[in-house]
Amino acid sequence: MPTIAKGAPIQTVLTTFEMTPGTCQDLMDALTDAYENFIRRQPGFIAAGLHVNDAQTRIANYSQWTRREDFMAMLRSPEMRVRNRRINDLCRSFEPVMYEVVASFD
Repeated sequence: MPTIAKGAPIQTVLTTFEMTPGTCQDLMDALTDAYENFIRRQPGFIAAGLHVNDAQTRIANYSQWTRREDFMAMLRSPEMRVRNRRINDLCRSFEPVMYEVVASFD
């Protein structure tokens, strides 16, 4: 389960994907498979969540990593490079962006 807390010594990555409603489920399946069978087993992985909008034109992914280097190593791995080519084919665009939590509210 993701923990959102100011000052937490973790790397937060938000990735947004744009796609058509016709490819949304295929993309969600590819992302789910990547997390279940590869990403969650990588060093430094803490937690993640996948969210889809009502129109099925955007997926948002929230993931947490122990260190920025852990996330980058996962992206650069041969398996993830192959998976990202497939993911890229299913969407118009996707962009992972690293963030630091500056405030959280309960």
